[in-house]
Amino acid sequence: MAQISIRTLGELTIEHDGRAIELPASKRTRALLAYLALTARPHRRDRLCEVFWAVPDDPRGALRWSLSKMRPLVNDDTTQRLVADRERVTLRTSDLDIDLRSIASELDSPDSSLSRLHELAEQLGEPLLDGIDLPNQALFQEWLIAEREDATRLRGAVLRRLARHPEIPPDRSLNWARAWVDCDPFNAEAATLLLTRLEQTGARSELTRLTQELAKRFRNAGIAWSSAARATTGEPGSEQAEPPPEPVRQILARQKIQFCTSNDGVRIAYASVGEGSPIVKAANWLSHLELDWDAPIWSPLFRELAKDHRFIRYDERGNGLSDWDVDTIAFDAFVADLETVVAAAALDRFALLGISQGAAVSIEYAIRYPEKVSHLILFGAYASGWRIGASDEILKEREAVMTLTQTGWGQDNPAYRQIFSSTFMPGATAEELSWFNEFQRRTTSPENAVRFLSAFGDIDVRDRLRQLEVPTLVIHSLGDRRIPVETGRDIAASIADAEFLGLESDGHLLLGREPASQLFVDAVREFIARE
Repeated sequence: MAQISIRTLGELTIEHDGRAIELPASKRTRALLAYLALTARPHRRDRLCEVFWAVPDDPRGALRWSLSKMRPLVNDDTTQRLVADRERVTLRTSDLDIDLRSIASELDSPDSSLSRLHELAEQLGEPLLDGIDLPNQALFQEWLIAEREDATRLRGAVLRRLARHPEIPPDRSLNWARAWVDCDPFNAEAATLLLTRLEQTGARSELTRLTQELAKRFRNAGIAWSSAARATTGEPGSEQAEPPPEPVRQILARQKIQFCTSNDGVRIAYASVGEGSPIVKAANWLSHLELDWDAPIWSPLFRELAKDHRFIRYDERGNGLSDWDVDTIAFDAFVADLETVVAAAALDRFALLGISQGAAVSIEYAIRYPEKVSHLILFGAYASGWRIGASDEILKEREAVMTLTQTGWGQDNPAYRQIFSSTFMPGATAEELSWFNEFQRRTTSPENAVRFLSAFGDIDVRDRLRQLEVPTLVIHSLGDRRIPVETGRDIAASIADAEFLGLESDGHLLLGREPASQLFVDAVREFIARE
């Protein structure tokens, strides 16, 4: 059986055991082959006719002719990869080496060598399916443009890794940063890194010129960006280690990050991804729109919900991509920030998801704006903070945690890790805890972490629960060691007609690999689907 390779970057080529074979002269046939290979799914014959041939012609006859020319290219004596029946056409690609798919898979790994990244950048610099445009076939052309945009995003991911690679000194990575900005001209991270490299290499005149040019570019596009961000991006020395590669899942289903300003001047970052009826996730502690999109804890849940909804979430003040240096970290400010994001996203009606202390924020918002909230989902919720009705022993314990947070935040501190592993996610693996430690360092400062813990202690919406007038689903892990399941049951019992669902999990935060995570997503989908 011949090893068949299909190269789509540059001109379309097919190789059998490393030997290029002659392709049909018909551009439509070559375009059809590329379309079947890259989509890798069955297509109805009538749809293919619509995509590739004009109606006055004989599209079905033309399709049969093209398929006859394609079969020798992909079939052999032992394997029939091109399968066509009366209704559908499929190209089975499981054993085909398709360059774009191989590159996408490779970029999901952080282990690519520097030389390999250079090769990938060069490969992805070639136009996808060069010379196979069909200007008179609008449906094919729309698909081709979208595929080329995805290929460009893949190249951007490679350029990002090269521009930030720890083995490349600033003077050389400057060229990669320039290439990244050229590839993705409205990427705020790329723009900030380019200015950082110019500053590091002493290119003052270009730094001044580009600072003005980029500021104008982002301003005209309505994208919030500040050149000053390079002075505060990440921890000192954070660029000494290459950040994890941007997973291809994210590249091909990219979230859109924007900024809005709360009523006290605090800049709030929010992200939107997916299409369909909107779900807004109220912010809860420990979030970072870029980092937690690929988190082992939350990411699988987020991505599942984004498959059939417009999923919107944001970093609360003092945290993630939102402003850290803020005067107020308190419950009323959290609610105001949610109001700001809803207004910025121009949402009329949506489902609202509140997790942990985000549940109390969601409760307060739903009471103030019942006409906007179609469904309220609360997970790991509590209605009153740790100071409310607490014994002296509990108060001393919480104060001790805050002191330990001040000194142990983000450090590889077994004592501090035990606080989270034993209460937030007892079933986490060593790798997941290691990820969580690094996430802490990049999410907020030790000072803000203490301020958050203190603010959570003052939350009290107990008297508001009976005022809720929106359909409510309360979900809680049966073994939650941070917020006992009785707390969730009490909340459900205090809200008129609220439903309660217990999950077989001991985590206050669900790990994406847990079976309970899929049950959570299924329950949310089913609940929102109700009128």
